[in-house]
Amino acid sequence: SIIGNDCQINANCVISFAVIGDRCIVHSGVKIGQDGFGFAHNQGVNHKVIQIGVVEIGDDVEIGSNTCIDRGAINNTKIGNDTKIDNLVQIAHNVEVGQGCFIAGCAAIAGSAKIGNYVQIGGNCGIAGHINIEDQVQISGMSGVTKSIDAKVVVGGYPARPLREFLRIDVMLSRMIKRKS
Repeated sequence: SIIGNDCQINANCVISFAVIGDRCIVHSGVKIGQDGFGFAHNQGVNHKVIQIGVVEIGDDVEIGSNTCIDRGAINNTKIGNDTKIDNLVQIAHNVEVGQGCFIAGCAAIAGSAKIGNYVQIGGNCGIAGHINIEDQVQISGMSGVTKSIDAKVVVGGYPARPLREFLRIDVMLSRMIKRKS
C-alpha cells in the first residue's frame, strides 16, 4: 500500500492493496483493500473469484470508523477527492465514487456501482450493484436504489423514486388506511 502525505490513520485500521492520497483521515477500525464478496456458482459449487484490483483513494478523503472498502476484482475500487464517508459504510469491489460526495452511516453500495460527483447518500441506504448514479443526486435516508439515477434528481423510498412522487404515494396510502378503519 501507498499512503500519501499528512494522513491520519487511527487505531485498529487494516489497509492493504491501497493507494491513499494526501491529507486523508481514516478513523478507527476501518478496513481498506480486503477481498470483495466475489463468487461464481457452477454446478452446485461456489468458487471464490480472485480479487486482483486495488483501492484508489483521492486527496482530502475522510473515512468513518468501521467502514469497509473492498478492493476491486479486476478493475480498481475508487474514491474521489474530498469525499466524506461516515461510520459503518460498506463499499463493495469495483465501486467508483466521484469527488465531493457525502455518504452517511450504515449505507451500503454493492459491487460495480458508479457514483458521480457531489452525490449525497443518506444513512442506511442500500444501492444495488452495476448501476450509475449521476452527478449531484440526493438520496434520502433508508432508501433502496435499484436502478440508475439521472443527474440532479432527489430520490427517496423503496424502490427509490423522485422524492415528491414517493411522498405523494405515502400520503395516498395513509389516506387509504384511514378510510378502511
